[in-house]
Amino acid sequence: MTTPPLPPAAKAMNFVGAAAVGAQKTVLITGVSRGLGKALALELAKRGHTVIGCSRSQDKLSALQSELSSASASSASSDASKSTNEHLVMNVDVRSNSSVEELARSVVEKKAFPDIIVNNAGTINRNNRIWEVPIDEFDAVIDTNIKGIANMLRHFIPLMIEKKQGIIVNVSSGWGRSAAAQVAPYCASKWAVEGLTRAAAKELPPGMAIVALNPGVINTEMLQSCFGSSAALYQTPDSWAPNAATMILNLTSADNGASLTV
Repeated sequence: MTTPPLPPAAKAMNFVGAAAVGAQKTVLITGVSRGLGKALALELAKRGHTVIGCSRSQDKLSALQSELSSASASSASSDASKSTNEHLVMNVDVRSNSSVEELARSVVEKKAFPDIIVNNAGTINRNNRIWEVPIDEFDAVIDTNIKGIANMLRHFIPLMIEKKQGIIVNVSSGWGRSAAAQVAPYCASKWAVEGLTRAAAKELPPGMAIVALNPGVINTEMLQSCFGSSAALYQTPDSWAPNAATMILNLTSADNGASLTV
């Protein structure tokens, strides 16, 4: 499979893109309680979009619900044409098929069908040579980064097929296209995300798209676990989120199967 040298989402955001961003959308984000997921959720809420967020951290979810409401209220007050959105946050473990199934059921019951899904939930092993990585750490990386996405696709692609539209963004990594010592389980999982995305793209009907998105090098807790204090040299999730949101909102079915970078 060859990836187009310059997919539509990678082009400069022009009038077509601006129109796409202007339409109010519902975006489901996994791993929403911190890091990139939280920053992206708040950025989207500020722009007047509705967020469905899930995470395993109930205490952080409760605080996030209030932050999303405040962001939406701020957006509505600055633009009289926008109303305050009702965001939905749920305690979900993407590693569990039954937990993701319950999320899908709730979405259907509330008629909050997502236009875009961002499979962002992820974890990384502590720096270690592959033969010294504890079994539970290896399993956690694979179960979250690969099986978590598979569970989301299993329950949400059928819903999108029914609506004949939908965009799925699988968060990958630069280490899903290269490799580094000490993080072999993470590299393996992100290479799998790239392959899973390209294969799934061949199975989707017209009108839908699934892409792998490398967010770049961002100062998150995961980067800090690898780089230590050097992680502070890189941009924060809050500074990353505006460009990422614009790119994600501009994705179309023409981007199906692409490997993109923010």
